[in-house]
Amino acid sequence: MLLDLLPLSLKKYFEMSKRQRKHEVQLTLWYMPIVYITLSIILAVITLTLDLVVEVDQYSPELLKIGSNANRMLVSTLIGGILTLSAFTLNSLLVVLTNFSGQFSPRMLMNFISDKNTQHALGIFNGSFVYVLAIFLFIGNSNHEYFVATPVTTILLAFISAITFIYFINHATTWMQVHNITYSMKKVSEEIINKTLREDLEAYRTKAAEDLMEEEQADAQYMAAIKSGYLQLINYRTMIEEARKDNIIIKLHAQVGDYTLRGNHLLSYWGPGADLVDEQKYCKMIELGHKETELQDLQMGMHKLAEIGIKALSNDDPKTATNAIHQMAELMLTVDSYITFTPYLMDNDKQVRVILLSESFDYYMYRGFGFIRHYAGDNHLVITEIISALAMVAESIDTSKHDPIWKFAKNTLDHIEYKVLYELDKTFLLKSLYRLATITDNDPDYYEIEERFYSNTN
Repeated sequence: MLLDLLPLSLKKYFEMSKRQRKHEVQLTLWYMPIVYITLSIILAVITLTLDLVVEVDQYSPELLKIGSNANRMLVSTLIGGILTLSAFTLNSLLVVLTNFSGQFSPRMLMNFISDKNTQHALGIFNGSFVYVLAIFLFIGNSNHEYFVATPVTTILLAFISAITFIYFINHATTWMQVHNITYSMKKVSEEIINKTLREDLEAYRTKAAEDLMEEEQADAQYMAAIKSGYLQLINYRTMIEEARKDNIIIKLHAQVGDYTLRGNHLLSYWGPGADLVDEQKYCKMIELGHKETELQDLQMGMHKLAEIGIKALSNDDPKTATNAIHQMAELMLTVDSYITFTPYLMDNDKQVRVILLSESFDYYMYRGFGFIRHYAGDNHLVITEIISALAMVAESIDTSKHDPIWKFAKNTLDHIEYKVLYELDKTFLLKSLYRLATITDNDPDYYEIEERFYSNTN
């Protein structure tokens, strides 16, 4: 009942799961400043207590003692100074966000806002400002003759604010550099793989699906989405445990990141206990929202990295596109190292309980390089970089992935307009392709492509 009285902007946090709420709060600008403001109020109470109650000036050297009038003037002056620094910081923040949105991707804004360095800088400014305001409120009419803790702390906070201002400007300009942006996007995606996906999925994956209760599958029951939205989060661990208790197998018909309409099938289930299943508890394990999130969605991180490359192509900036391609290649190694491409999740008794939508290495390769390839069109320089990156991936990856990598590269060259290639463009493109063909043992295919390239130019 009380939740209905809250504004929608606050109410939504109480409707989220603990994990989702923590993620969303950390993406907001007010999270860290509130922490610093709370600490600043505590600090103000401590310093005022030292000066007005403990009277620490009696035990301090004369050098540190400041009269009440001078202390009042100091605090009032620093109020304006810290406020000015905060205003400049906010202005710099807006400039950074505008550039990010226009030049790279609007989906990157939250990455800069949620960056710990950004959050701490804003927190320090807000906390310092609140501190001097609180101090000024209590010393304005004070009859105390000398102060020590208050002026020393105030000067120290002003000094910290000045250093933080310089640090924030350096942080913003450094963060905006292309190689740092692409590296940051790649690290976010790797974190999703290493922490979220490994903890949520890899511990339960199995390639052996021995008992899928096929005799019960014909009577499978379907559970529909209760509202429209993006599939943001699935509590796989709880779902597996509840499916074990109910003695059923659950098959998901959508994956994290997919958009679904109210009434669409989210999952189906079958098994000996299917008739006694409480569908409401499974609904609570699946979160739907109005936007995509990165908690379990590796694709979103790959999309953002691809968008940087696509934006660079539209701005005639091949170097940025190349950097995005290189970071994507490194991300593909992480995908291969930490993701087992099997849809079966089992319980502790080795019984399959959840079946995901099938994914493959080809799928992630398409999501990573396919979008850039599409928008590159006949940009032979970028296509060459993609082939070169695939060759590096093939050299470092398991040989079982060589066939899909070669097919992707071969299909890419099938749509190249051979007649418009300059001689050196052709030379370097074929050189990269030859390296990939040698690594993947596809030399005969390479020679066919090479012959087709030269026969089309004669």
